[in-house]
Amino acid sequence: MDKLNIRAATIDDAEPVARLIYEAIHDIAYQLTGEATAEDALKALAELFREEGNRFSSKQILAAEVDGKVAGIILCYHGSEADRLDAPIAARLRKRTGNPNPPIDKEADEDEYYIDSIAVFPEYRGRGIAKALLASAEHAGAALGYGRIALNVEYGNDGAERLYRSIGYESDKTITINNTPFHHMFKPLTAQ
Repeated sequence: MDKLNIRAATIDDAEPVARLIYEAIHDIAYQLTGEATAEDALKALAELFREEGNRFSSKQILAAEVDGKVAGIILCYHGSEADRLDAPIAARLRKRTGNPNPPIDKEADEDEYYIDSIAVFPEYRGRGIAKALLASAEHAGAALGYGRIALNVEYGNDGAERLYRSIGYESDKTITINNTPFHHMFKPLTAQ
């Protein structure tokens, strides 16, 4: 494999990161941006990435870089921060849609370091980048003193579920996000 570098995302990464978030969350992107087209959802995700204090902010994202290009990302935050990070998204949705109570599903438990999104561009898949991103997130969560890391995987995404199980994640419940069932999977973290 070419040289892999995992680093904090920067504002200059907005376009590829927005595409990767969209790749990871699909129709949830429409729910959380209030947009109706892929082009508009991508634009909104890039704007949110550039702003601080929301779940899609660059501060929550690690980028995997291969030969100077973003190949993949992982977006994480602690579950206890979810309401605070979703508040700017809810405000944007109220303004965009006129709905005073826009639907934002609770994805993370209060006691976990939550992997909101992980994605690797197709041309970089099969090189261990997702595993390296997961290991980096687990290391970061443990270093922050968190005892558990978790993610959600859509029912039927058997390849991703196999990957997570192979590195120690186990399913503990089903949750619904944007009217779709997901396996909630977690892994204990040990202090570094």
